[in-house]
Formats: sequence, C-alpha cells, structure tokens
Amino acid sequence: MMGRDRTLAYVAPFVVFLGLLAAGQQGWLKWLGEWEYAARVGVVALVIAVVSRPVLDFRVRNFLGSLLVGVGVFVLWIAPDTLIPGWRQNPVFTVFGEVRISLSAEQLASPLLLVFRTLSAAVMVPILEELFWRGWMMRWWVNKDFESVPMGETDRQGFWVVAALFALEHGPFWEVGLLTGVIYNWWMTKTRSLGDLIFVHGVTNLVLSLYVIATKQWQFWM
Repeated sequence: MMGRDRTLAYVAPFVVFLGLLAAGQQGWLKWLGEWEYAARVGVVALVIAVVSRPVLDFRVRNFLGSLLVGVGVFVLWIAPDTLIPGWRQNPVFTVFGEVRISLSAEQLASPLLLVFRTLSAAVMVPILEELFWRGWMMRWWVNKDFESVPMGETDRQGFWVVAALFALEHGPFWEVGLLTGVIYNWWMTKTRSLGDLIFVHGVTNLVLSLYVIATKQWQFWM
C-alpha cells in the first residue's frame, strides 16, 4: 500500500483518544461512573487492535538505552516543579492553560479508576502517540507518501515541528513537553524503531504514574 492508504492506521487511535478525552471533559461520559477510564481504554485498545495492528512493531532493539531515556525524561518532567515552588504558576505557562487536577476527589478514591488511568498512561498513550507523532508525522513532513520514508528519518523542519506540536499538546507543561519531544525525536532518529519509542514513552509514563499515586501530586496527570 502507498503511505496515504495507511494513514488511518497511524492516526485513528490518536483522534479517537482525543475525542474521548474531550467527551470526558464535557461530562458526557459521567454516566459510566468509575468505569469511564476502563471504557476509554477499551475503545482505544479496540481501535489499535483492529485498525493499527498491521503497522505496529513492539520490538525493542536497545532495551537498556531506552529504559534509561524513559526514566531520564520522567526526572526531567518533574524537576522544575519539584525544585522551584510555584514554577508552574508563571504566566509563561498558564497562558496555555491552568494546571488543574483532571480527576474528582471521588475518582481519586477509586482503585479501579487509578488502575485504568495508569494503564491508559503507560500502555495506550505511548502506542497512540508514537504511532501519530514519530511513526507518521515525522515522516509525513518529509514526504506525503510517508511509508516511502524509513522509520526514524526526517528533516530539520519536521523534527522541530513535531517537537513543538508535542509541546503544545501538553498545555501548561509545554516547556518540559518540548524537551521531551526533542529527546523522543532524537531517540527515534538513533534507534529508527517504533518499538523502542513506545517502550521509552511507556517507561516515562509508568514511572510518572507511580510517582503521582505515591506522592499524590495529581497535577502531573492534568
């Protein structure tokens, strides 16, 4: 198939995830109660299994390096707010949205929701974001027939556009989002492996989720 014919496999999970996220923020999924995150994970997992399975590659070619990069990005993510009290309240960050806890006190008290929120962050999000950002967009920026471009190959403009958009996706955490995007993009150009990037992203999000639950620093879950 030509790249344009397989775009859906790379893009659909990301679009569905954003749609469900928006629906949750609007309160349209409240009727699901504590099963809301379970349903969201289930729907996205189904889309990935049905639509994206042909293009997925979970092989990790540089396990130790990817593990260290993933943990390093976690440290980078929490460092500013941990080291500098009030850092995130600076207008340069709040202009992209207020830092707020996205879960209610009732939701935070639900072990079931915390399990599925962690599964979403550590499993679903790495797959759908890496398919979209570094599996598709980095290559699409070079050539609209993106599958003619080897995995991990991009140009300077594509590298920085993807990093910048990845940063904007993270709202008031844009500065650590930008650094994370640069690191993930760089690691993709080094490993040329979708599996490594899914693993790196999964490690970052898993360690961050465990940190959030252990310390109750819920704002990192936005």
